[in-house]
Amino acid sequence: MFLALLELRAARGRFLLMGSVVVLVAALVGIVSGFTTGLGDDTVSALRGMPATHVAFAPGSDSDQFARSLVDERAAADWDKEEGVDATPLGVALTRGTTNRDVEVDLAAFGVEPGAFTDPGADRGKALDADEPHGIVISRQLADDGVHIGDTLTVDRLGIKLRVVGTTSRSSYGHVPAAYVTADTWRQIRFTTPGTDVRSEDLPAQYSAVALELPAGFADQKLAGADRRHHTATVPLQDAFAAAPGYEGERLTMTSIQVFLFLIAPLVVGAFFAVWTVQRTPELALLRAMGASRHRLLGHTLAQAAVVVALGTAVGAVLAFAVGLLVGERVPFSLPASSLAATMGAVVLVGLAGSALTLRRVTTVDPMTMLGAAR
Repeated sequence: MFLALLELRAARGRFLLMGSVVVLVAALVGIVSGFTTGLGDDTVSALRGMPATHVAFAPGSDSDQFARSLVDERAAADWDKEEGVDATPLGVALTRGTTNRDVEVDLAAFGVEPGAFTDPGADRGKALDADEPHGIVISRQLADDGVHIGDTLTVDRLGIKLRVVGTTSRSSYGHVPAAYVTADTWRQIRFTTPGTDVRSEDLPAQYSAVALELPAGFADQKLAGADRRHHTATVPLQDAFAAAPGYEGERLTMTSIQVFLFLIAPLVVGAFFAVWTVQRTPELALLRAMGASRHRLLGHTLAQAAVVVALGTAVGAVLAFAVGLLVGERVPFSLPASSLAATMGAVVLVGLAGSALTLRRVTTVDPMTMLGAAR
């Protein structure tokens, strides 16, 4: 180990150059990981925050279910009669509105039953109330955009006026801030035709889906049977994330970038240590001639690789974390400490794997090289 550290000091220029490459790779992996998590949260955080276990859609809506699926209220009532099941209608629609102070915003309107498990309540102000059907609870992003409690938000083209009664935590759907309205108000937003004045009781009693809380013992066979009886297609909540616009494409793209970075890291580290091993072949041969074992040379090489990769990754982690602090909430970036640690751990492992590609040459160095046998 002493010799390994001594060699690091003697050739610090080369190792600093290699360490800089590791820093950049680790930082890039961390930043991409942060954007992957952030984009996912910005797409489905409103769904992820629901305490539901499953979502029941209309059968045949295999893609973009929240936009295409329509489930009637009978299906929700029938699901609620299943033993141990808690079911409530859920509506999801993207729309746009303008406040009485001329603040224009996009919002994802979530139609929920006040008091149901899908109702997020309110951090400030009041929660949704069935006695105040045209109330709306907005997420924190909309409050940051200038929508305040007490404002009147008018849904564009429809003329539906909603009074902002409270705010809740940050949540979004399809990169659009979420807002929560009563299920009846959501039906007005979803089914009202611009330029018409239709009463809510004249609108179809349909919703995007049914949010379900299923007991732990609800087997797949029972779930399939219930779907047949209620004419629904039920998926776990995690699978329902794919129904959010752009979620699958974004996740595939960012994950592909991460995979390529993890493939690049061992190749870069391996190439450096391969060249370094060739350059110090005489020194390795001398050590072998002096009686150093192959295991000691392996430890010597791995110690150098571990120091370079570990320090470079640690600096890269700090750089990725700093980028997260710099961008703040202006872009969808999320890099929790646990995720950062796991990502950096993976970088260290693939970096050491790259250095392992050079170990065979280290163990096959011929001690006779120092006695002129190679001439």
